[in-house]
Amino acid sequence: METIIINTKDNVGVSLDGNDKIPAGHKFALCDIKQGDYVVKYGEIIGRATSPIAKGEWVHTHNVKSHLDENVTYTYDFHAEKRAKEHATFQGFKRKQGRAGIRNEIYIIPTVGCVNNVCIRLANEAQKLIEGSIDGVFALVHQFGCSQLGSDNENIKKLLCAIALNPNASYVLFVGLGCENNGMDGIKEVLAPYGRDNIAYFNCQDVEDEHAYGMQILKEFIAKAKDLQREEVDFSELCIGLKCGGSDGYSGLTANPLVGKITDKTVSLGGNAILTEVPEMFGAEQLLMNKCKNAEIFEKYKKMIEDFKRYYTDQGFPVYENPSPGNKKGGITTLEEKSLGCIEKAGSGEIVDVLAYGEPLKGGKEGGVYALNAPGNDLIAATALAASGAQIVLFTTGRGTPFSTFVPTMKIASNSRLAAHKSGWIDFNAYSMDEDGLFELLTRCINGEYKCKSEDVREIAFYKTGVTL
Repeated sequence: METIIINTKDNVGVSLDGNDKIPAGHKFALCDIKQGDYVVKYGEIIGRATSPIAKGEWVHTHNVKSHLDENVTYTYDFHAEKRAKEHATFQGFKRKQGRAGIRNEIYIIPTVGCVNNVCIRLANEAQKLIEGSIDGVFALVHQFGCSQLGSDNENIKKLLCAIALNPNASYVLFVGLGCENNGMDGIKEVLAPYGRDNIAYFNCQDVEDEHAYGMQILKEFIAKAKDLQREEVDFSELCIGLKCGGSDGYSGLTANPLVGKITDKTVSLGGNAILTEVPEMFGAEQLLMNKCKNAEIFEKYKKMIEDFKRYYTDQGFPVYENPSPGNKKGGITTLEEKSLGCIEKAGSGEIVDVLAYGEPLKGGKEGGVYALNAPGNDLIAATALAASGAQIVLFTTGRGTPFSTFVPTMKIASNSRLAAHKSGWIDFNAYSMDEDGLFELLTRCINGEYKCKSEDVREIAFYKTGVTL
């Protein structure tokens, strides 16, 4: 059996190829572990043994439970690496306002789900007219925008406005109904300070023929967008989103650490990265807190973690309501284990700020890693990353998924079996740990020379927390 031991402190190893007793990607004991003793992986505690475990025995949910403390006290001890900055550029679409895009696209955004079909029809018709450098016209439909109370009503407005500000959108058309809670006046009010001249708006109830009216706007957008050309752009204008979904026992060994190296490389070139999935930081959050660049950012990060934990407990759920059935099948036993693998995507550098849900990245010339307040759900988290300004999402997976959020979503497999079995989904096999190969693919993608396998799919999802009428 081919195995790997990650850290000298570990009392479990990982089977890479598996056998009749220990599946591939799963853990086995490196020594006898007594009932109640800590189980250690990545040099950190991932749980406690619920029964005696003999050396060489399979270690999983049948004999290990979470060791998470819901009332843990956090401290701050800075431990991030400082890296020398280099200079690089990419070929992007410069914007009069905001950072450059890696795609030349037109978004159609409904303010409310009632007009989804109108938006889809407009996108399908406009797609037939695209020419020049335009990459596509996409209807970003959703089921919300009316009957939401409290923070939900505010958050859907913030999210849709943030989506409209994504650098990949050359032009944006908001389509409303005219009687919804998430009305057009509120959308315009949020976007007014940005001074954008690439956004148009109309309510279907205010025009006689919504299709003809919308198509006239889209034809004008297409006439302007078709002549836009890629230009040399400073790397500081790039932001990558970091997401893992359907993890397995290899995710924390291959895909996530490899993406962490890409994060470090991106930041060293002046670029930005955003890490989210707050519930999948539980059990590893102190390690991230120690990467916060100063005490002020530490306090913001700590508040995000504590507020999210309170969100769980207020609903009557334990904070360790994870991992998923697919995670467990792949070899992940506890949330601590999943989280320790998950945070590898952030690399070794400092966290420069914490973003609220729906908050666009401001960013500077220095670059850095940002933490974003959003849940772990694949669609919701990936949408939140792109809404905060990521032009591309690097999505690691041990199980595979065909979805894409509204920006290019690059699927990075943790194991070779998945990469071969789902070659129509997977863009890169991280089992090779080929850092240069993945960075080259990323560079080709942002320069428009490569399109992700799922780029024909564009979806958004909303983080709903309140009451619906």
